[in-house]
Amino acid sequence: MTDAATQNDAANPSLNILAQYVKDFSFENPGAPRSLQARDKAPAINISVNVNANPLAESDFDVVLSLNAEAKDGDKVLFNAELSYGGVFRITGFPQEHMLPVLFIECPRLLFPFARQIISDATRNGGFPPLMIDPIDFAQMFAQRMAEEQVKAKVQPN
Repeated sequence: MTDAATQNDAANPSLNILAQYVKDFSFENPGAPRSLQARDKAPAINISVNVNANPLAESDFDVVLSLNAEAKDGDKVLFNAELSYGGVFRITGFPQEHMLPVLFIECPRLLFPFARQIISDATRNGGFPPLMIDPIDFAQMFAQRMAEEQVKAKVQPN
């Protein structure tokens, strides 16, 4: 790469989505059709979120957003939805210190609306009201993850 091309990339950072895909998806409705009966109260819904990123090439990265939503009525599982939704991103021109925030905040922020729609459609198609997952603060999630990594580094001997 020429010096001019390197300077141009640095002056014009870009983030492009090359592909999006469902990596893994599961919807379970173990108590159907009884689980579809009217209820006096809303079920307890637990949602967990995880983000992983792996390099594919010098500027290409695979980012996977994992969502798990489980609804329970007491100790009975009404439904369980698990989704791993990925995207291949081409990231150029960002300083090295910005790469982790781009991968773990911006990329999942772009993937989230699509993953949310898949979960919503699956719960509706499973006979339940559509589960509309609230927006996720990926910046807070990233900050928490970095803090946990720093604690682990301090606790583990060199």
